[in-house]
Amino acid sequence: MSRGTGRSLKSDRGRKIATRLLIAGAAVGIPVLAAALLRRRAEPPSAPRWGRAHRYTGRSGREVVFQELGDGPAVVLLHSFGPGYDANQWRAAAEILAADFCVYVPDLPGWGRTRALPGAHHPERYLQLVEDFLAGVVREKAVLVASGLSAAYAVQAAVNHPHQMRALALVSPLGLGETAETGALQGFAGRIVGLPVIGAPVLDLLTGRAALEHHLRREVYAAPERVDAALLEHHYRASHTSQARAALAAYLRGDLWHDVSQQLEGLRAPVWIAWGRQAKHPAVDQADLWLRHIPGAALDVFEGAGALPYAEAPALFCRALERFLGTVP
Repeated sequence: MSRGTGRSLKSDRGRKIATRLLIAGAAVGIPVLAAALLRRRAEPPSAPRWGRAHRYTGRSGREVVFQELGDGPAVVLLHSFGPGYDANQWRAAAEILAADFCVYVPDLPGWGRTRALPGAHHPERYLQLVEDFLAGVVREKAVLVASGLSAAYAVQAAVNHPHQMRALALVSPLGLGETAETGALQGFAGRIVGLPVIGAPVLDLLTGRAALEHHLRREVYAAPERVDAALLEHHYRASHTSQARAALAAYLRGDLWHDVSQQLEGLRAPVWIAWGRQAKHPAVDQADLWLRHIPGAALDVFEGAGALPYAEAPALFCRALERFLGTVP
């Protein structure tokens, strides 16, 4: 073989390799670029039209945005975590409770209107913000109501500062070692969402309109018809801010997981547990685990509701909560 032929073969091989790299880059880059363009076009969520909006900057310099309604004994409502989740999921229940209570509904860091905390997402930093909010905004004994994984932070805050808690209400809670897999925290999406290059497209798929509709109608709400166009639009907009994407990725990776199974024995506040009968993640049979750790807790199970009974059946939920609070000194 002549030197010229060898150089030609090497040149052809190089062109083929370069062509394959360009095709591979295009296969990954085009969807990423398309998703990036869609994210830029997504409008931010509308400002809440319920309650009074406030911003509080605590002693640590962290700012939290929250809604306040009503007047009376303090009730603090903490939202669960998921794509497009924020204080808005508590709106209906908050407006009912505001007839008898002063209701505070914050957006947790990275969710809704509250900016993400500087640095990595970590349970300890969320917990510090909750405790700072109770001390700096509420400033009296409060009923702390928390949903999903935020229930673990509520439990820890109640153990750390029992003098600030009148009672604790846990809704479809997460935070026991036995349920670390629940909610897909360690699922396939959670394992790959943090990977370079492919993580962003996976997150785009999870926050697309079709995926959000499937998530809310099939996995969260027991009655799909309760997920209307306005609710879908809110979740779509709220999940496409840069801070919401980072917070959701942290949640899916399991970075926000906080196991409180060892802390529950130190809990002194009265506890009420609420669950939707049709809840899937976490399922209602997980209530037995919580009752095993908190044998004195009261339990209400709501028929025809999923993981967010306060959003699907707010009147029933609020009546049951008020009934429980009537037993609390």
